[in-house]
Amino acid sequence: MAFSNDTTRRCYPEVDFGGYSRVDGTVAFYSRINALLTPKTRLLDIGCGRGSGKHDACDWRRTLQCFKGRVAHVTGIDPDPAAAANPDLDDFHLIEPGNPWPLEDGSVDLALSDFALEHLEHPDEFFAECHRILAPGGQVCLRTPNKYFYVSLIAALIPNRFHAALTSRVQNEREDEDVFPTFYRCNTRRSIVRIMKTAGFDVTVVRHEAEPAYLHFSNLAYRIGAIAHRLMPPPLASTLLVYARKR
Repeated sequence: MAFSNDTTRRCYPEVDFGGYSRVDGTVAFYSRINALLTPKTRLLDIGCGRGSGKHDACDWRRTLQCFKGRVAHVTGIDPDPAAAANPDLDDFHLIEPGNPWPLEDGSVDLALSDFALEHLEHPDEFFAECHRILAPGGQVCLRTPNKYFYVSLIAALIPNRFHAALTSRVQNEREDEDVFPTFYRCNTRRSIVRIMKTAGFDVTVVRHEAEPAYLHFSNLAYRIGAIAHRLMPPPLASTLLVYARKR
């Protein structure tokens, strides 16, 4: 049986008022980012992708994720050439893993990366580049899965070549070209704090429990998941929200 939006409303009735739930991770993450912005902010979207936010069914989430025209400049970088089509960028740079990013030292005020950290094979190189391109006192905001969340644990057991097929079954809105290999090299609170402090950041990690998005394949599974997520111990939460400042 196809998933029904009525199931979401039964689990999170407040969705009828604004289109998002009280535990919406996108609203939590991007609201924090928006609170840090000024008209002079030079913003970098790391792993910007093709701009999936523009397809969001919720008007408020779309507004929160679009920065173009509200800050001084929005730059996107991504190893996928298809990301050049992202309409929410002022400019785009293609990057290659292991190579320095094509950005000047201290040229960014705020860097964000949304669900990209889990795809990094060498996170120490990533954070070294973040530190290099940020201006003094610059900030970086990251959202990534918790390695100890049940979906991450299952994904770690499944070879990467099967991820696209499996994800398309449990998340109908995800396209195969938007599924990339995962490594989970820096996806615990402890590992993030350790690596980022070594790279020269003051860092805060917030554990966030969102809706059971990976259970949309079944109304019953989603209802059970919504209950389980409410009872989940913080160390097993689905998502880590990371906010850091360059020292």
